[in-house]
Amino acid sequence: MSRSRFLPDNFTLSLVAVVVIATVLPCSGAVARGFEWLTTAAIALLFFLHGAKLSREAVIAGALHWRLHLLVVACTFALFPLLGWALKPVLSPLVTPDIYTGILFLCVLPATVQSAIAFVSVARGNIPAAICSASASTMLGVFITPFLVNLLVVPSSGGSGPGLDAIARILLQLMLPFVLGHLSRRWTAGFVKRHAARLKYVDQGSILLVVYTAFSAAVIEGLWSRVPPGALAGLVIACCVLLALALAITTYGSRALGFSKEDEITIVFCGSKKSLASGVPMAKVLFASHAVGAIVLPLMLFHQIQLMVCAVLAQRYARRAVPPSAGEAEPTAAPLRTG
Repeated sequence: MSRSRFLPDNFTLSLVAVVVIATVLPCSGAVARGFEWLTTAAIALLFFLHGAKLSREAVIAGALHWRLHLLVVACTFALFPLLGWALKPVLSPLVTPDIYTGILFLCVLPATVQSAIAFVSVARGNIPAAICSASASTMLGVFITPFLVNLLVVPSSGGSGPGLDAIARILLQLMLPFVLGHLSRRWTAGFVKRHAARLKYVDQGSILLVVYTAFSAAVIEGLWSRVPPGALAGLVIACCVLLALALAITTYGSRALGFSKEDEITIVFCGSKKSLASGVPMAKVLFASHAVGAIVLPLMLFHQIQLMVCAVLAQRYARRAVPPSAGEAEPTAAPLRTG
């Protein structure tokens, strides 16, 4: 019997389990430093594999559709930050200041890669354009997200923003492994493709490590004493509002601009989603260790909500009528990932 699409997936349940373990058994001292080194190595491997997965041919095929990519980038790095800023008077009373800082951080992150492409495939959208847009969003996020954090997140939190050293750490820890992975495709692409099912545990394992170390530090600093149950309920509402507005604007905006249904699907799924795989490592680099737990909490919740809502939406798109000639080239649905 298959699991209902409304139930959390195994990875989400693992995230919850890790948060519980960090709450009961937080790491500290030498153990915490060991986990930090292990986490850094896992994240580097994660981005190396992302680079090795990126097909140059797919990028070239999708890159020609510049209007679509420009709109996706605008939704990811302009629409979301504007929504986070404009809705602050309405949503911030629902949560604590630390959590709303996490919501603003969520708004400046790049889009997902794997899950966005998977949803576009299920919905029979423009897959080459989705691959190009999602991958470009990840690469642009390495440069754009730190600057948006300085512009939007830091003034809200009252702290000091990431300087050039933080940007350099992002380039060293995230971008360099990504580029090396892409340059290694001649030797690694076949291996990555053959072992894709097993290598997904590198994605998930690195995120779980970051979440454990982040929440351990946050628990030691008194995270849960600063986050009342009412704030968690308010966070659910805030995430739902953000996602609903993003989905509505990308849907009706793409139609108003005259995009085809296939392009609309790509814009909706690439322009409304935020990356847990990129966001958690970036939070680890950009923020103090004790603050990361509260910062990534909104992202973890938004991640699950977007997966459930987009799964339903993708199935609705997939049921639309398709001309016989288009049906012959219908893509195969890809498995959902953690992106």
